[in-house]
Amino acid sequence: MSHMHIPDGVLPIWIVLIGWVATALILSFCIRRVSRIDIRRKVPLIGIVSALMIVGMTLEIVPIAYHINLGVVAGIILGPALAFISVFIVDLIIAMFGHGGITVVGLNTIVTGAEAVFGYYLFQLFLALLGKQSPGWASSLAVIVGLFLSTNVMLGIVYASHIDPVKTFEAEHDIKDADHEDGVNRITNKGINFVRFAKTVFILAPLGWLLEAVITGLVIKYISRVRPDLIAVERT
Repeated sequence: MSHMHIPDGVLPIWIVLIGWVATALILSFCIRRVSRIDIRRKVPLIGIVSALMIVGMTLEIVPIAYHINLGVVAGIILGPALAFISVFIVDLIIAMFGHGGITVVGLNTIVTGAEAVFGYYLFQLFLALLGKQSPGWASSLAVIVGLFLSTNVMLGIVYASHIDPVKTFEAEHDIKDADHEDGVNRITNKGINFVRFAKTVFILAPLGWLLEAVITGLVIKYISRVRPDLIAVERT
């Protein structure tokens, strides 16, 4: 729910540029941070986690029209810096499949990356509160709080952009078989219905959060049994 499916040409150019600049700065910081570790041992893990995220983010769960991100799983297994790099790779690849625009990759990396980074620190917090024997519960709670925070980041971007999210959703489907330029003009001229959009998100999104919390809890609980070293990552 915290991933924006916005086509190219809809968002104002200034907010798109802010997204790319912010993502580039954070990526630069993350790359410097992971340079302290032996990255060669982490590359296969990045590939596996990224592949799982791509599968999760491209499978729609009906009837709630939700897809899981697995951003918190990435944060717990890879650590915050590597998870942010992984999120950028995932967002770039799925944008090439038409899952959101290429120009929106920067903003989507910030939103989903926030989910992964929040998820890592929240997991550590809940694990300390609940005890080392409760990684499943700690990860589930991290998902719910992390997705709530990242969804607010997404809503902040929508509010700042002054687009109508309902018209954007319609255009995402119309543009596939209609005049692209005409579709974009209709969006930017209609204004924003942000309050209704935010209410809809916070009514429907918790269903998806609970589903993702259950899946993440089961995944982390299983990993903690068979490979506990994977969830005891250093803070990279």
